[in-house]
Amino acid sequence: MSEAWTSIAGNEASGILVIADHASKHVPADIDLGVSTKLLDTHIALDIGVAELAVELCRRLDIPAVLGGISRLVVDLNREVDAPHIIPTASDGHVLPGNAISHGERLQRIERFWRPYHEEISRVIQRMKPHLLVSLHSFTPKLATKPDEDRPWEVGILYNNDDRAARIAIPALEARGVIVGDQLPYSGKLLNATMNSHGEGNGIAYLGIEMRQDLISDAAGVARWLDVIASVVQSCSSSIEA
Repeated sequence: MSEAWTSIAGNEASGILVIADHASKHVPADIDLGVSTKLLDTHIALDIGVAELAVELCRRLDIPAVLGGISRLVVDLNREVDAPHIIPTASDGHVLPGNAISHGERLQRIERFWRPYHEEISRVIQRMKPHLLVSLHSFTPKLATKPDEDRPWEVGILYNNDDRAARIAIPALEARGVIVGDQLPYSGKLLNATMNSHGEGNGIAYLGIEMRQDLISDAAGVARWLDVIASVVQSCSSSIEA
């Protein structure tokens, strides 16, 4: 284990690997973001419900996972290493004064958290050679900076150039009565760093799932959606493996 990532054991012969970049709200004791600790329980710090959903999904399907171990406010693990906002100085209207750091400090933080996380994903992929990556994220129903923006989707499916799994998952979700967004609430063409690197970069199909956070914010919600997500993952896996 590492402060940058945690893992969930599973049957690597399944060929399915779960990845969750924003599964943790952890801020190391030696890093002061300069904000109220209450903000660490909100969507700006982590993808609410994703860690819990990942645990249950891995248990249900007996598949492994690599989960991000630190808050996205420390380093955003779903950004390219040279992205301007990999260490955010503001998020959804909240200024992060503790992230106004020098270039050297920025590089140190990336080397401490971002690089070990992505190196671990690469190690697991090299070892198990999966045919499907499942990227789990969640989104807030309302952004403070865009109060008039409606986000009614229950699940969003994101992808960049490789839409193999997306084209299986979207109709499967719609058939179950799910309000599904195709490249919503944002586009995988613009926000897909981890899957671009480890999925498209290796020719591995991936399913980018964005759950609306209020649907999986408690154990009952996770249990309710587990059947849906597990079924879709299995459908994608079976079709792609064939």
